[in-house]
Amino acid sequence: MKRIAKSLTVLLLLISVSSVQAQYTETLNSNKPGGSQGAFAVGINVLQLESGISFGKEKHSLLNTNTKATTIDWGVRYGFWKEELEVSWIGQFDFQNVTIPTGTFKQSNFRSNTLGAKYLFYDPYRKMEEKGPNLYSWKANHKFQWADLIPAVSFYAGANIDFSDNPFTPEQQGTISPKFVLATQNNWVGGWAFVTNIIVDRITTDFPTYGYIITLTHTPTDWFSVFLENQGFKSDFYADQILRGGAGALINEDWQVDLSATVNFKDTPSLFYIRVGTSYRFDMHKKDEYIEEKGKKGRETKKEKKNKKKDKKKKKKKRKKRKDDFDLDENDGDK
Repeated sequence: MKRIAKSLTVLLLLISVSSVQAQYTETLNSNKPGGSQGAFAVGINVLQLESGISFGKEKHSLLNTNTKATTIDWGVRYGFWKEELEVSWIGQFDFQNVTIPTGTFKQSNFRSNTLGAKYLFYDPYRKMEEKGPNLYSWKANHKFQWADLIPAVSFYAGANIDFSDNPFTPEQQGTISPKFVLATQNNWVGGWAFVTNIIVDRITTDFPTYGYIITLTHTPTDWFSVFLENQGFKSDFYADQILRGGAGALINEDWQVDLSATVNFKDTPSLFYIRVGTSYRFDMHKKDEYIEEKGKKGRETKKEKKNKKKDKKKKKKKRKKRKDDFDLDENDGDK
């Protein structure tokens, strides 16, 4: 039965909040309500807050426990220096009431608490924008192309900060451990975006975690989106397969609200959560700053721009010199 459920999950994903571009965009682009990270940064001088509150239940069939939980999650993202780069603080804090055969107790702590940075290494969409649309064929601009399979690629590196006596982490002592995420993103015609995350987490501890997230998002209108997401992770401490789904809506270009649900496919424990969230952008971006090309072509482009600036300065100096000579000749004639 579990294998069937997992297979259905994959099928649903192959059949979710707004698509992002290769540079700063006029409307907010949030990672929420899903759990994955998109490949793109928020933009230079953009501060973005993403937060939500979840209410749920967990039931463990072997331990015979029932848990009522409230989770607060947050993401603070800021873009600086280059359009490809953002720094972030991402975390979750859990409050739980746990009922066991002998009574009830409460526990609370950080489920996750990570400081990190993400850098976009490859962006195929910038070249597409420079090339521009086909002015002679609407069909050519709205059909699937093999180039659409090439995703944007970014890399995230962060540090997990765990405190001691945390019931949600395996170590009893406080630890700092690394987290790495390889993120890819495809933006397809018709308002579709497909994001994948490959995750390596806590590898310096005795309980490293390896996992993935795949998210499919569709935006049928400019202000509304739906998504479906599958997450899997495995460690000696805890392993699970999780399915999320939900929707987001833009109130204005800087503010989004969202609603989502989370379930899993096992009973050690089984879980079900409902989340209500919001994202808000403080937009201090002053101008559109396109991402520069890398490698040989990028160096050639920079050199070409530099030569154009030099030629422009030379022409300006020549015009000024000719003007000065003309003024001198007129003065000589007067004398």
